[in-house]
Amino acid sequence: MTPRRSGGPPTPDPMPEIATAVRLPWDAVVGDPVATLAEARTRLGDTFVVDSGDDRYLFVFSPVGVAAFYALPEEKASKGVADWRMLRRKLPDEVFDGRRVLPHQLFGREDVATYLRNVEVAVAGAADELGPEGEVDLFSLSRRLGHRVGLASWGGPGAAEGERFETLVRAFDQLDGAESFVHPDAMAHVAATGKAEERQALAVIISRLGLGLEERRGHDDAHALFDRVVGAWADAVPAEAVTGVCLDITLIHVASMSNLFAALGWHLVDLMEHPEAAEQVRLGDTGLAEACALESTRMAQRSIMARFTLTPVTLDLEQGPLEIPSGMTVATLLPLTNRSAAPGLDRWEPARWNRRRLRTPNGLPAAELVTVFGHGGHSCPARPFSLAAMTLTSRRLLSQFRWELCSSEHPEPVRAQIGGVARSAAPCRARYWRR
Repeated sequence: MTPRRSGGPPTPDPMPEIATAVRLPWDAVVGDPVATLAEARTRLGDTFVVDSGDDRYLFVFSPVGVAAFYALPEEKASKGVADWRMLRRKLPDEVFDGRRVLPHQLFGREDVATYLRNVEVAVAGAADELGPEGEVDLFSLSRRLGHRVGLASWGGPGAAEGERFETLVRAFDQLDGAESFVHPDAMAHVAATGKAEERQALAVIISRLGLGLEERRGHDDAHALFDRVVGAWADAVPAEAVTGVCLDITLIHVASMSNLFAALGWHLVDLMEHPEAAEQVRLGDTGLAEACALESTRMAQRSIMARFTLTPVTLDLEQGPLEIPSGMTVATLLPLTNRSAAPGLDRWEPARWNRRRLRTPNGLPAAELVTVFGHGGHSCPARPFSLAAMTLTSRRLLSQFRWELCSSEHPEPVRAQIGGVARSAAPCRARYWRR
Protein backbone atom coordinates (compact mmCIF):
# COMPACT_ATOMS: atom_id res chain seq x y z
CA MET A 1 0.00 0.00 0.00
CA THR A 2 1.26 3.46 -0.87
CA PRO A 3 1.90 5.58 2.24
CA ARG A 4 -0.30 8.65 2.51
CA ARG A 5 1.36 12.00 2.47
CA SER A 6 0.54 14.49 5.17
CA GLY A 7 1.52 18.13 4.89
CA GLY A 8 4.03 19.11 2.20
CA PRO A 9 6.07 16.88 -0.09
CA PRO A 10 8.63 14.53 1.49
CA THR A 11 12.00 16.23 1.89
CA PRO A 12 15.37 14.45 1.80
CA ASP A 13 18.10 15.53 4.19
CA PRO A 14 20.20 17.25 2.98
CA MET A 15 17.89 18.55 0.27
CA PRO A 16 19.37 18.32 -3.25
CA GLU A 17 18.70 21.02 -5.81
CA ILE A 18 15.27 20.99 -7.41
CA ALA A 19 14.98 21.04 -11.20
CA THR A 20 12.36 23.75 -10.98
CA ALA A 21 11.36 23.87 -14.65
CA VAL A 22 11.25 20.10 -15.16
CA ARG A 23 8.09 18.01 -15.17
CA LEU A 24 7.53 14.40 -16.11
CA PRO A 25 5.27 13.55 -19.05
CA TRP A 26 2.40 12.13 -17.01
CA ASP A 27 1.81 15.58 -15.54
CA ALA A 28 2.79 17.98 -18.33
CA VAL A 29 3.56 18.05 -22.04
CA VAL A 30 7.19 16.91 -22.38
CA GLY A 31 8.28 16.16 -25.92
CA ASP A 32 11.43 14.26 -24.93
CA PRO A 33 11.66 13.50 -21.20
CA VAL A 34 15.02 11.74 -21.57
CA ALA A 35 16.58 14.83 -23.17
CA THR A 36 14.90 17.05 -20.56
CA LEU A 37 16.39 15.03 -17.68
CA ALA A 38 19.78 14.93 -19.42
CA GLU A 39 19.77 18.73 -19.56
CA ALA A 40 18.81 18.93 -15.88
CA ARG A 41 21.70 16.61 -15.03
CA THR A 42 24.10 18.83 -16.98
CA ARG A 43 22.93 21.87 -14.99
CA LEU A 44 22.49 20.36 -11.55
CA GLY A 45 24.86 17.40 -11.37
CA ASP A 46 24.28 13.73 -10.63
CA THR A 47 21.73 14.16 -7.83
CA PHE A 48 18.63 16.33 -8.08
CA VAL A 49 14.91 16.42 -7.30
CA VAL A 50 11.99 16.74 -9.71
CA ASP A 51 8.55 17.76 -8.46
CA SER A 52 5.89 16.64 -10.93
CA GLY A 53 2.18 16.60 -10.21
CA ASP A 54 1.69 15.32 -6.67
CA ASP A 55 4.92 13.32 -6.69
CA ARG A 56 8.51 14.05 -5.75
CA TYR A 57 11.31 12.18 -7.52
CA LEU A 58 14.96 11.92 -6.50
CA PHE A 59 17.21 11.17 -9.50
CA VAL A 60 20.68 9.71 -8.98
CA PHE A 61 23.35 9.14 -11.64
CA SER A 62 26.73 9.02 -9.89
CA PRO A 63 28.63 5.71 -9.58
CA VAL A 64 28.19 5.48 -5.81
CA GLY A 65 24.60 6.70 -5.97
CA VAL A 66 23.50 4.24 -8.66
CA ALA A 67 25.19 1.33 -6.86
CA ALA A 68 23.41 2.34 -3.63
CA PHE A 69 20.13 2.67 -5.53
CA TYR A 70 20.27 -0.96 -6.69
CA ALA A 71 21.15 -2.07 -3.15
CA LEU A 72 17.95 -0.62 -1.64
CA PRO A 73 15.86 -3.44 -0.12
CA GLU A 74 12.48 -4.09 -1.74
CA GLU A 75 10.64 -4.05 1.58
CA LYS A 76 11.79 -0.46 2.18
CA ALA A 77 12.06 0.97 -1.33
CA SER A 78 9.82 -1.02 -3.63
CA LYS A 79 10.29 -1.57 -7.35
CA GLY A 80 6.95 -3.37 -7.42
CA VAL A 81 5.07 -0.37 -6.00
CA ALA A 82 6.91 2.04 -8.32
CA ASP A 83 5.99 -0.09 -11.35
CA TRP A 84 2.37 -0.32 -10.19
CA ARG A 85 2.17 3.45 -9.78
CA MET A 86 3.23 3.78 -13.42
CA LEU A 87 1.10 1.02 -14.93
CA ARG A 88 -2.08 1.99 -13.06
CA ARG A 89 -2.29 5.10 -15.24
CA LYS A 90 -3.28 2.82 -18.11
CA LEU A 91 -4.52 -0.47 -16.65
CA PRO A 92 -7.84 -0.73 -14.76
CA ASP A 93 -7.47 -1.36 -11.04
CA GLU A 94 -9.11 -4.78 -11.31
CA VAL A 95 -6.08 -6.05 -13.25
CA PHE A 96 -4.02 -5.65 -10.06
CA ASP A 97 -6.52 -6.43 -7.31
CA GLY A 98 -6.48 -9.91 -5.79
CA ARG A 99 -3.89 -11.52 -8.03
CA ARG A 100 -2.79 -15.01 -6.99
CA VAL A 101 -0.15 -15.76 -9.64
CA LEU A 102 2.31 -12.98 -10.52
CA PRO A 103 4.56 -12.84 -13.60
CA HIS A 104 7.81 -13.73 -11.82
CA GLN A 105 6.26 -16.98 -10.57
CA LEU A 106 6.12 -18.42 -14.09
CA PHE A 107 9.78 -17.91 -15.02
CA GLY A 108 11.58 -20.61 -13.08
CA ARG A 109 14.44 -22.45 -14.76
CA GLU A 110 12.22 -25.50 -15.22
CA ASP A 111 9.78 -23.39 -17.28
CA VAL A 112 12.27 -22.27 -19.94
CA ALA A 113 11.98 -25.48 -21.99
CA THR A 114 8.20 -25.00 -22.18
CA TYR A 115 8.60 -21.45 -23.40
CA LEU A 116 11.20 -22.35 -26.00
CA ARG A 117 8.94 -25.01 -27.51
CA ASN A 118 6.34 -22.29 -27.92
CA VAL A 119 8.92 -19.97 -29.48
CA GLU A 120 9.72 -22.69 -32.03
CA VAL A 121 6.03 -23.04 -32.88
CA ALA A 122 5.54 -19.26 -33.06
CA VAL A 123 8.52 -18.74 -35.37
CA ALA A 124 7.34 -21.58 -37.60
CA GLY A 125 3.92 -19.94 -37.74
CA ALA A 126 5.48 -16.56 -38.54
CA ALA A 127 7.52 -18.13 -41.36
CA ASP A 128 4.36 -19.63 -42.85
CA GLU A 129 2.61 -16.25 -42.65
CA LEU A 130 5.54 -14.50 -44.35
CA GLY A 131 5.39 -16.81 -47.38
CA PRO A 132 8.16 -17.13 -49.97
CA GLU A 133 9.05 -13.43 -50.18
CA GLY A 134 7.77 -9.99 -49.33
CA GLU A 135 8.22 -7.02 -47.05
CA VAL A 136 7.43 -6.64 -43.34
CA ASP A 137 7.82 -4.21 -40.45
CA LEU A 138 10.27 -5.91 -38.10
CA PHE A 139 8.70 -4.44 -34.97
CA SER A 140 5.21 -5.59 -35.97
CA LEU A 141 6.63 -9.05 -36.68
CA SER A 142 8.31 -9.24 -33.28
CA ARG A 143 5.22 -7.96 -31.45
CA ARG A 144 3.00 -10.57 -33.06
CA LEU A 145 5.53 -13.24 -32.12
CA GLY A 146 5.38 -12.00 -28.54
CA HIS A 147 1.62 -12.36 -28.39
CA ARG A 148 1.73 -15.85 -29.85
CA VAL A 149 4.50 -17.11 -27.55
CA GLY A 150 2.85 -15.68 -24.43
CA LEU A 151 -0.66 -16.86 -25.19
CA ALA A 152 0.57 -20.32 -26.20
CA SER A 153 2.45 -20.52 -22.90
CA TRP A 154 -0.19 -19.39 -20.42
CA GLY A 155 -3.32 -18.47 -22.39
CA GLY A 156 -4.85 -21.93 -22.30
CA PRO A 157 -6.36 -24.08 -25.07
CA GLY A 158 -7.04 -22.19 -28.30
CA ALA A 159 -5.63 -18.83 -27.18
CA ALA A 160 -2.80 -18.78 -29.73
CA GLU A 161 -4.79 -20.04 -32.71
CA GLY A 162 -7.21 -18.77 -35.31
CA GLU A 163 -9.73 -16.02 -34.78
CA ARG A 164 -9.49 -16.22 -30.97
CA PHE A 165 -5.81 -15.34 -31.23
CA GLU A 166 -6.54 -12.43 -33.58
CA THR A 167 -9.23 -11.10 -31.22
CA LEU A 168 -6.92 -11.38 -28.20
CA VAL A 169 -4.11 -9.58 -30.07
CA ARG A 170 -6.39 -6.64 -30.84
CA ALA A 171 -7.67 -6.50 -27.27
CA PHE A 172 -4.21 -6.75 -25.67
CA ASP A 173 -2.90 -4.05 -28.01
CA GLN A 174 -5.70 -1.79 -26.78
CA LEU A 175 -5.15 -2.65 -23.13
CA ASP A 176 -1.32 -2.44 -23.37
CA GLY A 177 -0.03 -1.26 -20.00
CA ALA A 178 3.29 -0.29 -21.60
CA GLU A 179 1.52 2.71 -23.12
CA SER A 180 1.79 4.32 -19.68
CA PHE A 181 5.50 4.84 -20.32
CA VAL A 182 5.73 4.57 -24.13
CA HIS A 183 3.14 7.29 -24.73
CA PRO A 184 2.75 8.92 -21.30
CA ASP A 185 1.34 11.99 -23.01
CA ALA A 186 -1.77 9.92 -23.84
CA MET A 187 -2.56 9.12 -20.21
CA ALA A 188 -4.57 12.31 -19.73
CA HIS A 189 -7.07 10.99 -22.28
CA VAL A 190 -7.13 7.59 -20.58
CA ALA A 191 -7.93 9.27 -17.26
CA ALA A 192 -10.54 11.57 -18.78
CA THR A 193 -12.43 8.60 -20.25
CA GLY A 194 -12.28 6.61 -17.03
CA LYS A 195 -10.30 3.88 -18.86
CA ALA A 196 -13.44 3.03 -20.83
CA GLU A 197 -11.58 1.66 -23.86
CA GLU A 198 -9.28 -0.34 -21.61
CA ARG A 199 -12.20 -1.88 -19.74
CA GLN A 200 -13.89 -2.82 -23.01
CA ALA A 201 -10.69 -4.55 -24.12
CA LEU A 202 -10.40 -6.27 -20.74
CA ALA A 203 -13.96 -7.62 -21.06
CA VAL A 204 -13.08 -9.12 -24.45
CA ILE A 205 -9.91 -10.69 -23.03
CA ILE A 206 -11.78 -12.27 -20.12
CA SER A 207 -14.47 -13.67 -22.41
CA ARG A 208 -11.95 -15.20 -24.84
CA LEU A 209 -9.60 -16.58 -22.20
CA GLY A 210 -12.62 -17.97 -20.40
CA LEU A 211 -13.33 -20.16 -23.43
CA GLY A 212 -10.03 -21.91 -22.73
CA LEU A 213 -11.27 -22.84 -19.27
CA GLU A 214 -14.35 -24.46 -20.79
CA GLU A 215 -12.31 -26.33 -23.41
CA ARG A 216 -9.79 -27.48 -20.79
CA ARG A 217 -12.50 -29.63 -19.23
CA GLY A 218 -13.06 -31.44 -22.49
CA HIS A 219 -9.60 -32.71 -23.44
CA ASP A 220 -6.33 -33.92 -22.01
CA ASP A 221 -3.85 -31.61 -23.78
CA ALA A 222 -1.16 -30.30 -21.44
CA HIS A 223 -1.05 -26.57 -20.73
CA ALA A 224 1.23 -26.67 -17.73
CA LEU A 225 1.58 -22.93 -17.05
CA PHE A 226 -2.12 -22.29 -17.66
CA ASP A 227 -2.93 -25.19 -15.33
CA ARG A 228 -0.70 -23.65 -12.67
CA VAL A 229 -2.77 -20.46 -12.76
CA VAL A 230 -6.03 -22.44 -12.73
CA GLY A 231 -4.81 -24.42 -9.73
CA ALA A 232 -4.21 -21.24 -7.74
CA TRP A 233 -7.98 -20.58 -7.91
CA ALA A 234 -9.12 -24.11 -7.05
CA ASP A 235 -10.73 -23.03 -3.78
CA ALA A 236 -12.75 -20.16 -5.29
CA VAL A 237 -16.37 -20.36 -6.38
CA PRO A 238 -16.60 -21.01 -10.15
CA ALA A 239 -17.54 -17.50 -11.29
CA GLU A 240 -14.84 -15.91 -9.14
CA ALA A 241 -12.31 -18.47 -10.31
CA VAL A 242 -12.96 -17.78 -14.00
CA THR A 243 -12.48 -14.04 -13.56
CA GLY A 244 -9.48 -14.53 -11.28
CA VAL A 245 -7.69 -16.87 -13.68
CA CYS A 246 -8.31 -14.56 -16.64
CA LEU A 247 -7.06 -11.48 -14.77
CA ASP A 248 -3.95 -13.35 -13.58
CA ILE A 249 -3.20 -14.29 -17.18
CA THR A 250 -3.88 -10.73 -18.33
CA LEU A 251 -1.36 -9.23 -15.90
CA ILE A 252 1.20 -11.93 -16.70
CA HIS A 253 0.85 -11.24 -20.42
CA VAL A 254 1.00 -7.45 -20.36
CA ALA A 255 3.89 -7.46 -17.86
CA SER A 256 6.02 -10.10 -19.56
CA MET A 257 5.88 -9.86 -23.32
CA SER A 258 5.99 -6.29 -24.62
CA ASN A 259 9.53 -5.31 -23.60
CA LEU A 260 10.98 -8.66 -24.60
CA PHE A 261 9.71 -8.46 -28.13
CA ALA A 262 10.52 -4.78 -28.50
CA ALA A 263 14.07 -5.89 -27.70
CA LEU A 264 13.77 -8.66 -30.29
CA GLY A 265 12.83 -6.04 -32.89
CA TRP A 266 16.04 -4.06 -32.20
CA HIS A 267 18.04 -7.30 -32.17
CA LEU A 268 16.81 -8.11 -35.68
CA VAL A 269 17.46 -4.57 -36.92
CA ASP A 270 21.01 -4.52 -35.55
CA LEU A 271 21.84 -7.92 -37.06
CA MET A 272 20.59 -6.80 -40.45
CA GLU A 273 22.71 -3.66 -40.16
CA HIS A 274 25.74 -5.88 -39.40
CA PRO A 275 25.61 -8.67 -42.01
CA GLU A 276 28.88 -10.32 -40.91
CA ALA A 277 27.50 -10.87 -37.40
CA ALA A 278 24.16 -11.96 -38.87
CA GLU A 279 25.88 -14.61 -41.00
CA GLN A 280 27.72 -16.03 -37.99
CA VAL A 281 24.44 -16.17 -36.05
CA ARG A 282 22.75 -17.88 -39.01
CA LEU A 283 25.49 -20.50 -39.03
CA GLY A 284 24.88 -21.32 -35.36
CA ASP A 285 27.20 -19.15 -33.24
CA THR A 286 24.93 -19.07 -30.19
CA GLY A 287 27.45 -17.21 -28.04
CA LEU A 288 27.62 -14.37 -30.55
CA ALA A 289 23.83 -14.40 -30.92
CA GLU A 290 23.40 -13.90 -27.17
CA ALA A 291 26.05 -11.15 -27.09
CA CYS A 292 24.21 -9.40 -29.94
CA ALA A 293 20.91 -9.70 -28.06
CA LEU A 294 22.45 -8.21 -24.91
CA GLU A 295 24.06 -5.38 -26.85
CA SER A 296 20.89 -4.50 -28.78
CA THR A 297 18.86 -4.43 -25.57
CA ARG A 298 21.49 -2.30 -23.80
CA MET A 299 21.41 0.24 -26.61
CA ALA A 300 17.59 0.25 -26.79
CA GLN A 301 16.96 0.73 -23.07
CA ARG A 302 14.82 3.78 -22.32
CA SER A 303 13.89 2.67 -18.82
CA ILE A 304 13.32 4.78 -15.80
CA MET A 305 14.38 2.46 -12.95
CA ALA A 306 12.39 3.49 -9.90
CA ARG A 307 11.84 2.58 -6.25
CA PHE A 308 9.02 3.99 -4.14
CA THR A 309 10.05 4.46 -0.51
CA LEU A 310 7.72 2.66 1.90
CA THR A 311 9.83 3.60 4.93
CA PRO A 312 12.69 6.09 5.42
CA VAL A 313 15.92 4.91 3.79
CA THR A 314 19.52 6.08 3.62
CA LEU A 315 21.22 6.44 0.26
CA ASP A 316 25.00 6.66 0.35
CA LEU A 317 26.42 9.20 -2.09
CA GLU A 318 29.96 10.40 -2.83
CA GLN A 319 29.39 13.49 -0.69
CA GLY A 320 27.86 11.56 2.22
CA PRO A 321 24.58 9.86 3.24
CA LEU A 322 21.25 11.20 2.05
CA GLU A 323 18.25 10.53 4.29
CA ILE A 324 15.12 9.89 2.22
CA PRO A 325 11.67 9.85 3.84
CA SER A 326 8.82 7.56 2.87
CA GLY A 327 6.55 8.54 0.01
CA MET A 328 9.23 9.47 -2.54
CA THR A 329 10.31 7.85 -5.78
CA VAL A 330 14.06 7.29 -6.12
CA ALA A 331 15.09 6.78 -9.74
CA THR A 332 17.82 6.56 -12.32
CA LEU A 333 17.46 6.62 -16.09
CA LEU A 334 19.19 3.94 -18.16
CA PRO A 335 19.55 5.86 -21.45
CA LEU A 336 21.64 8.45 -19.57
CA THR A 337 24.11 5.84 -18.25
CA ASN A 338 24.00 2.81 -20.57
CA ARG A 339 25.50 4.74 -23.48
CA SER A 340 27.84 7.16 -21.69
CA ALA A 341 29.23 5.65 -18.48
CA ALA A 342 32.48 4.65 -20.23
CA PRO A 343 34.13 5.40 -23.58
CA GLY A 344 32.73 3.52 -26.57
CA LEU A 345 29.34 2.68 -25.08
CA ASP A 346 27.64 4.82 -27.72
CA ARG A 347 28.38 2.13 -30.35
CA TRP A 348 26.89 -1.33 -30.94
CA GLU A 349 29.69 -3.76 -30.15
CA PRO A 350 28.78 -7.33 -29.12
CA ALA A 351 32.43 -8.15 -28.40
CA ARG A 352 32.17 -6.13 -25.19
CA TRP A 353 30.24 -9.04 -23.62
CA ASN A 354 31.76 -12.13 -22.03
CA ARG A 355 28.82 -14.47 -21.62
CA ARG A 356 26.29 -12.24 -19.81
CA ARG A 357 28.74 -9.79 -18.26
CA LEU A 358 30.67 -6.86 -19.66
CA ARG A 359 34.30 -7.72 -20.20
CA THR A 360 36.84 -6.15 -17.87
CA PRO A 361 38.51 -3.77 -17.92
CA ASN A 362 35.61 -1.75 -19.30
CA GLY A 363 36.21 1.69 -17.83
CA LEU A 364 33.09 1.64 -15.66
CA PRO A 365 33.46 3.31 -12.26
CA ALA A 366 30.57 1.12 -11.05
CA ALA A 367 29.17 -2.01 -12.69
CA GLU A 368 25.61 -0.83 -11.98
CA LEU A 369 25.95 2.09 -14.41
CA VAL A 370 25.23 -0.25 -17.31
CA THR A 371 22.39 -2.73 -17.18
CA VAL A 372 20.23 -4.81 -19.47
CA PHE A 373 18.17 -6.93 -17.07
CA GLY A 374 18.78 -5.14 -13.76
CA HIS A 375 21.16 -5.85 -10.89
CA GLY A 376 21.06 -7.83 -7.66
CA GLY A 377 17.70 -8.65 -6.16
CA HIS A 378 15.90 -6.70 -8.88
CA SER A 379 17.37 -8.64 -11.80
CA CYS A 380 14.67 -9.71 -14.24
CA PRO A 381 13.66 -13.34 -13.53
CA ALA A 382 12.86 -13.82 -17.22
CA ARG A 383 16.44 -13.13 -18.37
CA PRO A 384 17.32 -16.77 -19.27
CA PHE A 385 14.12 -17.18 -21.27
CA SER A 386 14.38 -13.75 -22.89
CA LEU A 387 17.89 -14.30 -24.21
CA ALA A 388 17.10 -17.83 -25.35
CA ALA A 389 13.93 -16.64 -27.12
CA MET A 390 15.71 -13.77 -28.88
CA THR A 391 18.62 -15.89 -30.07
CA LEU A 392 16.43 -18.79 -31.16
CA THR A 393 14.18 -16.46 -33.13
CA SER A 394 16.99 -14.60 -34.86
CA ARG A 395 18.75 -17.86 -35.84
CA ARG A 396 15.54 -19.34 -37.26
CA LEU A 397 14.55 -16.24 -39.24
CA LEU A 398 18.06 -15.73 -40.62
CA SER A 399 18.32 -19.42 -41.53
CA GLN A 400 15.01 -19.52 -43.39
CA PHE A 401 15.16 -16.14 -45.12
CA ARG A 402 17.59 -13.68 -46.66
CA TRP A 403 16.91 -10.18 -45.34
CA GLU A 404 17.54 -6.63 -46.48
CA LEU A 405 16.50 -3.44 -44.69
CA CYS A 406 14.49 -1.07 -46.87
CA SER A 407 16.24 2.01 -45.44
CA SER A 408 19.82 2.78 -44.43
CA GLU A 409 18.57 5.01 -41.60
CA HIS A 410 18.65 3.45 -38.13
CA PRO A 411 15.19 3.61 -36.51
CA GLU A 412 14.55 6.35 -33.96
CA PRO A 413 12.81 5.69 -30.62
CA VAL A 414 9.51 7.23 -29.58
CA ARG A 415 10.76 10.49 -28.08
CA ALA A 416 7.98 10.75 -25.49
CA GLN A 417 8.87 7.33 -24.04
CA ILE A 418 10.29 7.10 -20.52
CA GLY A 419 10.40 3.47 -19.45
CA GLY A 420 10.99 0.03 -20.90
CA VAL A 421 12.81 -0.93 -24.08
CA ALA A 422 12.44 1.70 -26.79
CA ARG A 423 9.64 1.45 -29.30
CA SER A 424 10.41 2.58 -32.81
CA ALA A 425 8.84 5.90 -33.76
CA ALA A 426 8.15 4.60 -37.28
CA PRO A 427 7.96 1.20 -38.96
CA CYS A 428 11.26 -0.44 -39.87
CA ARG A 429 10.57 -2.35 -43.04
CA ALA A 430 12.69 -5.17 -44.41
CA ARG A 431 12.48 -7.26 -47.58
CA TYR A 432 12.91 -11.00 -47.36
CA TRP A 433 13.29 -14.05 -49.61
CA ARG A 434 13.01 -17.65 -48.51
CA ARG A 435 16.33 -19.47 -48.81
